[in-house]
Amino acid sequence: MTIWLTPTLLCYGIAFVLFAIDFSSRIQRVTGYAIGALAAGTVFHALDLVSRGVQDGNIPVGNFPQALSFLAWITALAGLILIVRFRVAVIGVLVAPSVLIALGASGAMAGEAGKLPRALRSVWLPVHVTLAFAGEALFVLAATVSLVYLFQESRLKAHRPMLSGQGAMPSLEKLDRINYLLLGWGFVLLTLAILSGALWAQHTWGHFWSWEPRESWSLVTWLLYAGLLESRLTVGWRGRRAATLTIFVFAVLVGSFVGVSLLYPGKHGGTFG
Repeated sequence: MTIWLTPTLLCYGIAFVLFAIDFSSRIQRVTGYAIGALAAGTVFHALDLVSRGVQDGNIPVGNFPQALSFLAWITALAGLILIVRFRVAVIGVLVAPSVLIALGASGAMAGEAGKLPRALRSVWLPVHVTLAFAGEALFVLAATVSLVYLFQESRLKAHRPMLSGQGAMPSLEKLDRINYLLLGWGFVLLTLAILSGALWAQHTWGHFWSWEPRESWSLVTWLLYAGLLESRLTVGWRGRRAATLTIFVFAVLVGSFVGVSLLYPGKHGGTFG
């Protein structure tokens, strides 16, 4: 526990409430405060991670709770950039509670982090971990955008278009375009994470791949997202079908991340076995 955890949770909670008010009541002035609360949360969260990193002597991903907190921070930061850059404040009503729940769960499960063996104290660690979690954060946002897409589409079919504090809800075309952009960059980052991990493993253990559960599921996830992007490029799957598949593949990602991390973390968990 650090002194920064409580203000982080508080800011994320406030952001969630304000985004919800912005979405439901169409009060435009609330949007800026909601974004500000989310931004403040990411700053406090960063300070929390830095404090933990100083205590542990390495990037704070020594166990599953720490990894979950780090992923939540990158997701919050990427979500904040996405909201501001593309003016899609509506996704804040999903991003804010997601990072709040993830960080809360991380705090509830917090335990002593495994000490990194000398072989893993390398510059490759922050590079590999940051690339992997950044890619996963973009996949989180792609699933979030897909949920908004399906919601907006259902409202339009029922002839009940929704408004938010920013004015009209993003068009389906815009949401689909953002989804494709997030999937593309997330796939690039995941590919770089796998390559950096393979090079690091070769340098440390003398082999690129060991087929431990996390590596195997990373490959499965990579193949699924590759197939999803391929279907968009060649088959032309867009809109509702693409959104549904994005959510499905993300569910596989969540299952592998949580399941493998808790059941058999191997070299990617607190035991570093």
